[in-house]
Amino acid sequence: MGEAASLLGNLGFPQLSVHHPFNHFDFEKPGRRILVIGPMGSGKTEFSARLWRDSLVARSKSGRAAAATTTDGADRRDIFVVRSSLDSSRFPDYPADALAYRGGYERCGDRIGPARDSFALENLLAENPSSGTWIVDEASFFDERLAYLIRDESLRRGLVFVCPTLVLNFRREIFNQTARLLLEIATDVFPLTAYCEHRECLAASLYTYRYYLVDGIECPAPYFDPLIIIGGDRTKEDGREPNYCTRCDAHHYLSGKEYTFFTLKPLGEAAARGDSRPLFAELAAVSGGSPESRLASSLRARCEQSEDASPQTLETLRLPCLAERALAYLYAEQNLLSAELLRKIVADLGLDREYLAKRLSDNRRPIEL
Repeated sequence: MGEAASLLGNLGFPQLSVHHPFNHFDFEKPGRRILVIGPMGSGKTEFSARLWRDSLVARSKSGRAAAATTTDGADRRDIFVVRSSLDSSRFPDYPADALAYRGGYERCGDRIGPARDSFALENLLAENPSSGTWIVDEASFFDERLAYLIRDESLRRGLVFVCPTLVLNFRREIFNQTARLLLEIATDVFPLTAYCEHRECLAASLYTYRYYLVDGIECPAPYFDPLIIIGGDRTKEDGREPNYCTRCDAHHYLSGKEYTFFTLKPLGEAAARGDSRPLFAELAAVSGGSPESRLASSLRARCEQSEDASPQTLETLRLPCLAERALAYLYAEQNLLSAELLRKIVADLGLDREYLAKRLSDNRRPIEL
C-alpha cells in the first residue's frame, strides 16, 4: 500500500486515499492454506476464476519462473478445481468442466472434478501429482478430516490450497466444525463482502440469509432449520425449498433461537431420557399449525417484548414441515433422538417422510423412514 501511494505521488497525483492494490496471485510461495470467506454472492467463486485466469498467464512463463513455482514435482501454476458433490445442483446449464459463478464461468478441462469428502480429495491428489494449487470450493461442506489433510499436504509437498467457503451459516454462527478447523490451520484469509440484498439497503453485508417464499411472502428460516440444505441459485416459491441472499445485521431475520434453547432442545433431552410425551405434544401442535403451540407463543412474545425483534419473524409460522425441521435438528445435529423414536413420531403424526429423509441425507444422517 505504501509503495502504491508513493508511486502515485511521484506521478503528480494529489493527496487521496490509496487502497491496497488488488494483486495477481503469488504462485511462487509454497505451502499456503488460503481461506476466501464471505456470504453468498460476495464473489468467492469468482475469486477462484480470477486465480485460474492468472495461472494461464503464469504458465506461459518458462525458465526461472517455472523453477520458482515448482516443489517436489508439483507446479503451483497447475491448478486443480475440486467441487463439492453436495453442491452439484448449482448452475445446471453450464458445461460439466466449468468453474461457474454468477457472472460467468471458466472451462477447466481435465483440471476439475467432484469430491464428496476428504477421502475423495485424497484420491484426486494422488491422481494429479503435478497440480500444485488446489481450489477446494465450498470446503465447509466436507468432513473435518479435510483440514488436516490440507495442512499435511501443504507442509509435505508445498501444495497451495485455496478454499472459497462460507464460515458463517444462516444462523450467523461458525458454519460447522470443518469451518472452525479450517480457520485454525489457515495461513491467509481473504474476507469478501456484498451489498445487503434488502431492496432498501446499500450496507455492506457479511451474512448469508435463508428464507422461504409462501404465497409470495418472505418467511425467515427458523433457527432449528436443517443446517445444510442442498439447492441451486434459482428463486423457489415452494415453502419447503430455501432461497438465499446476503443481508446486513439490520435485515437478517432469524426466528426461534430462544424457542430452540428454551423449549425444543430441553424437550429433546427429556425424550432422550425416556419421556417423549411433551415433545410429541409440542410437535403435534406445531404440525397442526396450532396458535397455542409453544413455538407460536414464543415468537409472539419475542415480538411483543423485545426492542430488537422484527415482526417479520412471525411469518416463519407460515412454513410447512416445521415439525419435520425440528425433528431433523434434534436427530441430525443434537443427536438426541434414536432412529426408532424418530420413526414412531413420524408415523404417529403422519409427517412428511420424503421431506425429512431428504434433509437428513443432506446432513449426513440418512435413515429409512
